[in-house]
Amino acid sequence: MPTKLSVNLNAVALLRNRRDLPWPSVTGLGLAALQAGAHGLTVHPRPDERHTRFSDLPDLRALIDDEAPEAEFNIEGYPTDEFLELCEANAPEQVTLVPDEPGQATSDHGWDFEGKGNFLRDCVQRLKNHGFRVSLFCDPDASEAMVEAAAQTGADRIELYTGPYGSCHDDADAAKRALEDISRTALHAARFGLDINAGHDLTVENLPALARAVPNLAEVSIGHGLTADALEHGMAGSVKRFLNALDQASHGVG
Repeated sequence: MPTKLSVNLNAVALLRNRRDLPWPSVTGLGLAALQAGAHGLTVHPRPDERHTRFSDLPDLRALIDDEAPEAEFNIEGYPTDEFLELCEANAPEQVTLVPDEPGQATSDHGWDFEGKGNFLRDCVQRLKNHGFRVSLFCDPDASEAMVEAAAQTGADRIELYTGPYGSCHDDADAAKRALEDISRTALHAARFGLDINAGHDLTVENLPALARAVPNLAEVSIGHGLTADALEHGMAGSVKRFLNALDQASHGVG
């Protein structure tokens, strides 16, 4: 199956929140992304609502239902009761659980699945009882034992944190080593029946190599890099550029 692209709208919401004004429109740019071929939309509503607001969630749910019912809504966050209730109220197709502290600027590490297994198992079960697919944020160099512990939570997928790979944009040797870590962890995941997502600091330039390194990559969630690209190419143009980068990987080019 081709790798799907979910557009993370946090950076759009962060720009909107710099003023007490309704633009740029999170739903408007979400619609532009979907119309250009994105397979879904992602948000990460943090407790301080510094970018995606809780009030954005029903609007985005309605947008997908009305305009692109084949697309998916992915909600990311740390599984507090408040977050879990937000998910239950807005019925995403997928929930991605991340180990963020409340004031953390961005997701920058995966779960300790061995240490947090019981906690995560309860959260995963609660979400799956509502029919949501559950993905867990995972370090790119996670051990086989750690990935096995992730599978034992009952989750459907892991999302590989690709920040270390993205940071190697000017060091080809370091990027190669980072991809080797990612590929090894993806093999562990496949062995334990977990599907694989990926996200963080992915660009048109580095996406094809990632997709080739993880041939069973189900989905990439891209926000910062795609939004930055959209400043030059427009949201629709950037979505098409990222989809083309994934298509290049499937044909062994790029």
